[in-house]
Amino acid sequence: MIVIGLLAGIVTGGVAYLIPWLPDQASTQAEEIDGVYWFVAIICAVVFSLVAGVSIYAGWKFRAPADDMDDGSPIHGHTGLEIWWTAIPTVLVVAMAVWSAVALARAETLPDNPDEYTTIEVTAAQFAWSFTYPELERTDGELVLRVNEPVELILTANDVIHAFWVPEFRMKQDAVPGIQTRTVITPTKEGSYDVICTELCGPGHPVMRAGVRVLSDADYEAWVAEGEEGAGGGEGGGDEGEADGASVFAEAGCESCHTLADADSEAEVGPDLDSVLPGQEEQQILTSIVDPNAEISEGYQPNVMPGDYEDRLSEAELDALVAYLVEVAGASR
Repeated sequence: MIVIGLLAGIVTGGVAYLIPWLPDQASTQAEEIDGVYWFVAIICAVVFSLVAGVSIYAGWKFRAPADDMDDGSPIHGHTGLEIWWTAIPTVLVVAMAVWSAVALARAETLPDNPDEYTTIEVTAAQFAWSFTYPELERTDGELVLRVNEPVELILTANDVIHAFWVPEFRMKQDAVPGIQTRTVITPTKEGSYDVICTELCGPGHPVMRAGVRVLSDADYEAWVAEGEEGAGGGEGGGDEGEADGASVFAEAGCESCHTLADADSEAEVGPDLDSVLPGQEEQQILTSIVDPNAEISEGYQPNVMPGDYEDRLSEAELDALVAYLVEVAGASR
């Protein structure tokens, strides 16, 4: 029975490992987390198959004939077997706990030199993410990272508990009102990913997402320079730079809560912009963005839409967003 159970466990563990269940690895932390995951998953698969295999075999091998109505033979236990099936799981559980603790400590370790990593402040609010880059004096609705550079994310929330998670990075951390939490990510693969909220936070929870871009050194420097040019202006500063309203709409997370045909968004957390904007003037639209509680559409609750867009978006971005909404929704000028 033990041989049959072990064979079943080996086959099940092998199948579990060979099938690509997990998203691509795109960070050094993903390698650590996946190592723990597969260690635990294979142990569980082997133990389950062993127990199930022995149980099925025993039920078949020692089944009673259909006409046997006698009681079964009394069982007095087996001390040696009981010691083994207690000691082995104890060793396995301790091994899982130790490996998990070591992997988590490694995943959250930053270089000793602060110049070797970046700190980004992450703010969650129903139902959008914003990212502040202190060194760049910039806030954006998109998380932009340099490949192979460690980054410390400092998280907080404006309203309820949210949870930050990028599947390809594996690291998951709660964003909690009133306190700061942290997580560390070292992206290793260039590309675009999604930040997903994994804590039920209200009616807009399923669509609370933000974009992540991992860029090469050259592309990251170009992105930084582009932001500096867009933030220029003022006396002697030249043109403040142009912004694309459709991009601002997406990056600010508007599509997570509002329906707008031009943006292919069908969210129903907030008012349908295709219905409520026609006939409104530019100033009314701007006020509804920077002071969303000034006038609440019928059937919707106050304090749901974040009220910090005036801080998160530059004047040029706000102007572009308003102009975009005026154009696509038929509002008045």
